[in-house]
Amino acid sequence: MDRDELKKRSAEAALAFVEDGMTVGVGTGSTVAFFIDGLARLKGRIEGAVSSSEQSTQRLRAHGIPVFDLNAVGPLQLYVDGADECDPRNRLIKGGGGALTREKIIASASERFVCIIDAAKQVPVLGTFPLPVEVIPMARSAVARAIHAQGGLPVWREGVVTDNGNWILDIHGLRIDDPVALESAYNQIPGVVTVGLFAARPADVVIVDGERRA
Repeated sequence: MDRDELKKRSAEAALAFVEDGMTVGVGTGSTVAFFIDGLARLKGRIEGAVSSSEQSTQRLRAHGIPVFDLNAVGPLQLYVDGADECDPRNRLIKGGGGALTREKIIASASERFVCIIDAAKQVPVLGTFPLPVEVIPMARSAVARAIHAQGGLPVWREGVVTDNGNWILDIHGLRIDDPVALESAYNQIPGVVTVGLFAARPADVVIVDGERRA
């Protein structure tokens, strides 16, 4: 079975968490695109969605699913998103698609975070995938120096501007044994908007290749 089919299986399995009358938090990425396509079949049962990116917003609206601002709906019951890496404790690296800030905001506002991945995203320790950090443009070099002093190797993702108008540093050379501590440390650097570690608030449920992980 190819990876797209495995991603689709995970996306379809996440639809079981959608309940009547929900406003569903929706993430970003190739696996989430399959979830949005499946959600279109349920659009008559839900109120609509809150989206983490312009890309997902366009796909949701193309299916006729109403998209709301988070400020207009309050706490969400469900958020569904993918990940670039996932460790055995459901802690994640996210941000490969550049939507990490909005993803983290929606995840924090949701009662249940369901992460949908294929098996290749499972790792024993986070850090093989470069860790995205969204930064205020004027602070890029200062943040990069601070991160380098802490042992990371920052690389500017040139030509990429986030939906929030910011830039991204991808941090290489990490073995993240304590992702909660690293998330906190990077968050303290002036100019950092968001760190792509979802460790202080990990996923509640992880679905791998269509099966819920124990």
